[in-house]
Amino acid sequence: MSSRRSAATSEPEDPDGNMNAGDYASTDGDDLSRRQIRQQYWDLIRNVQQNREEMLSSRTDKLTEALEEANKIFAGVSRAREAALDAQLLVLASSLGKEKASQLHTDMTVFDPTSFAEDLLSFMGLNRMESPGNNSENDSDDEGYARGYLPADAWQKLGSEAEKHFKRTPTFHYMLGSFKTEPVVRQRIERQKRCNKPEEKSVMPAQLKKMEESHQEATEKEVERILGFLQTYFRDDPETPISFFDFVIDPNSFARTVENIFHVSFIIRDGFARIKLDHDKLPVIEPIAQENESNIDKDNQPRYQGVISLSHQDWKEIVETFEITEPMIPPPV
Repeated sequence: MSSRRSAATSEPEDPDGNMNAGDYASTDGDDLSRRQIRQQYWDLIRNVQQNREEMLSSRTDKLTEALEEANKIFAGVSRAREAALDAQLLVLASSLGKEKASQLHTDMTVFDPTSFAEDLLSFMGLNRMESPGNNSENDSDDEGYARGYLPADAWQKLGSEAEKHFKRTPTFHYMLGSFKTEPVVRQRIERQKRCNKPEEKSVMPAQLKKMEESHQEATEKEVERILGFLQTYFRDDPETPISFFDFVIDPNSFARTVENIFHVSFIIRDGFARIKLDHDKLPVIEPIAQENESNIDKDNQPRYQGVISLSHQDWKEIVETFEITEPMIPPPV
């Protein structure tokens, strides 16, 4: 829609505020012009309302023509009364435009076979004015059908036009090969049978077995040694909880700290000690008394496992925060 601009007119007055005779003549002319503009708007609104179906049809541009006519009328609008009629027409045209757009979207997704057949007949040059026999007896029988005749080259014309939209003919192929094929005879290859060898049990090399046993024994001894330190510290001062970090951290060696945590995990797993949180929400470790151990069924006790992440930077920060100067677990001799 073209841009609309409202125009305002001013009425000339003399210095005393009175209108002269020429002003009265111009006022009468303005009233007549405004009356004509209002009549044109009313006629245009009435025309749009009466021809609603034609305005909504996608085959005509009646709604666009009505808007263009309204633009021409609007050029002479200078007062609010005529502008209100223009706004009323715009509201009506907007609602019709919205409804027309929704119908256009629907028409794009629906195929009308009757309309398509009519378009094909028109393209092929159907002559509706004449029929081959001009028999009036058959006119009543063919009332419901399109009458006329097609030229001799009608179908050739349609085929030539449709041929432009096909780039190439699809090739024909069999999914499983040709139907008339002789079965391929495969030659059977005889393979030599493998001799079944008696199953032999895998035997670990003596040197590797000895190394594994020695490593396991060293781990068990280290676990027992660390448990002995834990029980000794707790026996000396049973009222003071032992900080987990103070117990496992070696301020002189990060590797020893990791080994201590590894060995303490076996003590916790086997139920010889437990870890809990103190009033500051920090982990403390304490051994489980032997007299209570006999009354507790270790297999039925719930056990919770966790993964501890400790980097070299974390180890340094823990040493500085807890002010650890000496390890509670001395390195093995």
